[in-house]
Amino acid sequence: MNLNKTIIKQPEEKIDWYIIDAKKYKLGRLSSKVAYILNNKDKIHYLPYTKERLKIIIINSKQIQVTGNKNKQKTYKRHTGRPGGLKVEIFEKLQKRIPNKILEHAIKGMLPKNSLGRKLIKNIKIYPDNLHPHKNNKPIKLNID
Repeated sequence: MNLNKTIIKQPEEKIDWYIIDAKKYKLGRLSSKVAYILNNKDKIHYLPYTKERLKIIIINSKQIQVTGNKNKQKTYKRHTGRPGGLKVEIFEKLQKRIPNKILEHAIKGMLPKNSLGRKLIKNIKIYPDNLHPHKNNKPIKLNID
């Protein structure tokens, strides 16, 4: 047993909560800005390997907009792992069925493809309408322009 080890605990910083209303924004603009904030690139003390203590709440995900004919042409693919198990779904149908999946997929694609990216994606809470259970955390309204 080593008795000569000193363990220094860092003081717990408070978690910053932000809320974004998705019905005002286009899918790509919103997801790139959220990924930028999650990566901590908007702070002056940015380091690519650090994780900031913040959470982002996105409400009204079922009212997210896309430009052009993307609502009929954009496809989302997944595979069951079985032979012939490729499932293809268009944006319009996925938005009716699981609107949170669209934003989650877009933001996840813009984060780093490593353990840091997997930790960062957990800091996003997406809800299809105005209701969310995080009112006690007093989220700050975030305008992305």
